Amino acid sequence: MSQGNQGGDQSLGELVSTATRDLSALIHKEIELAKTEISAELKRAGIGAGLLGGAGFIGFFAMLLLSVAAALGLAAGTDWPVWAGFLIVGGAYAGGAGLFAVLGLGKVVKVGPPQRTIRTVKDDLAWAKHPTVAPDPELEELRASHQA
Repeated sequence: MSQGNQGGDQSLGELVSTATRDLSALIHKEIELAKTEISAELKRAGIGAGLLGGAGFIGFFAMLLLSVAAALGLAAGTDWPVWAGFLIVGGAYAGGAGLFAVLGLGKVVKVGPPQRTIRTVKDDLAWAKHPTVAPDPELEELRASHQA
C-alpha cells in the first residue's frame, strides 16, 4: 500500500481512495512511458523520411541525366536527329506513366469500406442492446485473430 495507515486499520473509504490514487498514478506513468516510446519512434521515422527524401532528390537528377544520355545516345547510334531520340525517350516515359496510372486506378476503384469491422461493430451494438445474446462465434474468432 502507499502512504498512510498500513494493514487492516484503514477504513473502506481510505482503501478505495488509496486504490484510486494508485490506479491514477499507474495510468499517468503508462501514458508517460507511451509518450516517450512514441517520441523515440517518431524521431527515428523522421530521420528515415529525410533520408528517403534525399534519395528521391538525387534519384530525380540521376534519372534526368540518364534520360538525356539515352536520348543523345539513341540519336547518335541510329543517325536520327536529336529531337527524335528525345521524343522516343519521352514516349517511353509517357507509356510507363500511363501503365502505372491504369494499374493504380484499378486498385483504387476496388477499395471499399472495412466490411469485417462493420460486421463486428454491428455485433457489438446488438450485444450492447441485448447483453444476454451470445456473440457470433465467427466474429469472436475474427476479433481474436486481430488481437494477437
